[in-house]
Amino acid sequence: MTYSCLVFAQPSNSARTLAETLDAWPQACAASTTYRLSEQSIQQLKALYQTVNYVPMWQDAAQRQQLFELINDTQYDGLKPQMYQLQHLAALQQPVSEQQHMCNELLVSHGYLQVLTHLRDGVLDSQQVEPYWLEAAALHTPSVPIVEVAAAGLNNLAQVFADVRPQHSAYQKLREILKSSYLLTQADWGEVAVQGKSLRVGMLDPRVPDLRQRLQLAGYIKDSPEDALTPVENVTGDSVAVDSLLYTDELSAAVKAFQQDHYLEDDGIVGPATLREMNISPEQRLLQVRANLERLRWLDQLLEPTMLVVDIAGARLLYFRDGDIVWRTRTQVGTVKRQTPLLKSRITHLTINPTWTVPPTILREDKLPAIRRDLGYLARSNMSVLDYQGNVLDPASINWHAPSGIMLRQGPGPSNALGLVAIRFANPFSVYLHDTPSQHLFGRATRTVSSGCVRVEEAQKLVDQLLFDASEQELERIALIKASGKTRNVNLPKPIPVLLAYWTVEVDIDNRLRFRSDSYGHDQNIIRALQAVQR
Repeated sequence: MTYSCLVFAQPSNSARTLAETLDAWPQACAASTTYRLSEQSIQQLKALYQTVNYVPMWQDAAQRQQLFELINDTQYDGLKPQMYQLQHLAALQQPVSEQQHMCNELLVSHGYLQVLTHLRDGVLDSQQVEPYWLEAAALHTPSVPIVEVAAAGLNNLAQVFADVRPQHSAYQKLREILKSSYLLTQADWGEVAVQGKSLRVGMLDPRVPDLRQRLQLAGYIKDSPEDALTPVENVTGDSVAVDSLLYTDELSAAVKAFQQDHYLEDDGIVGPATLREMNISPEQRLLQVRANLERLRWLDQLLEPTMLVVDIAGARLLYFRDGDIVWRTRTQVGTVKRQTPLLKSRITHLTINPTWTVPPTILREDKLPAIRRDLGYLARSNMSVLDYQGNVLDPASINWHAPSGIMLRQGPGPSNALGLVAIRFANPFSVYLHDTPSQHLFGRATRTVSSGCVRVEEAQKLVDQLLFDASEQELERIALIKASGKTRNVNLPKPIPVLLAYWTVEVDIDNRLRFRSDSYGHDQNIIRALQAVQR
């Protein structure tokens, strides 16, 4: 945004009245409003009006109409326009006492400040609702105070509203589709019963009419349910009509399209996961979109032109350089029980041919049961038993039913749980990005399979991206380390920001609205918090 100086008239009687009204709030406006302003809001209003010498700012009818339209348009940002003092904006054109007029003026300005704040920073405190761990060195320069933004925007309201919104395409595209998506304006599309076997092509099932209606209302098929009469032969060879009880190839194709839009296995089989997503109502989907618009406002504060973003809910990785996606791949992320944490940090170094020290939870829940069944598991897995000083212990000397003071470490190699490289960044969760021998799991649509770390498909190609600025000599040195099989740490030429983030709605390249399963349950926290403040 370009900031410019505004010139206002010298203080007048109305300006003095305005200043006195603000100083005496709320008593001065007790007769005309019960709205409560926080001390912070009062101080912001004083700072804003000081920039205009306390001259009332909303005297022009055209400007008031423009402000009304801009605030009303924020419904497509997932906001509730009625939060922003529209009733007092309308009251400014009514014949009232000067005192009441000043009260309305102040509340309109409060709404103006509030809507700009919510568009830029979000309605909620993200660290209270969906906290991220943030490495101090990875934080951005603080934003310009919203009062300065609001003051500079008074002479171009449309521009300031556009400027404070996140400019990231994910936000802009989601906002635009909220304006036009018939999907989110449906009253209801009914439910498909979950009882019964998974539907496959050729099956007759009483749920098929409901399935067809659900797909038709969401735009996946064009005909109406009553058109779907399928002739079949009975045991005597006579042709009879079965009213849409047959699960056909046509329905299967529509189900596959639905599955693709919801990041499910697109096999055309209507099983529990597909039914769970189908039975989410339009109202719930709209709440999900609003929650993700709020989330994207928070994330906009954390994004940088060059950085690595792990999309946890989508189980993928995006590498941005100078604002453009230059590389992407699939990932495997934490299970619901062992979730990948939300954080922003900086990648500082790589571990080539890493060893893997088994975390305590995995040792307790996964490894000990396997060792108790067969002590040979350790040798087959290339694992050593160490004490806390790093001394190697004889596995036969350990009481595996009540071990203490030990840790397991897997040696380097292709079968190591971290594969051939680990990508390190500061965080308190002991998580990182790494290669994996479990390559077959990348073929799944749902890849919440790790113990919290992020497994990266084609991890070596990510390493190449991270070493984009490395010298030829450094690349040759790294290649020799890799070939040696020895474990070595390698610093990046310069740290690269990394963001492990979570969002469940996006608009794809074909302008289709796509929903992911909220596997970690984060959406509901935002939805509940927004409903509490937007009533």
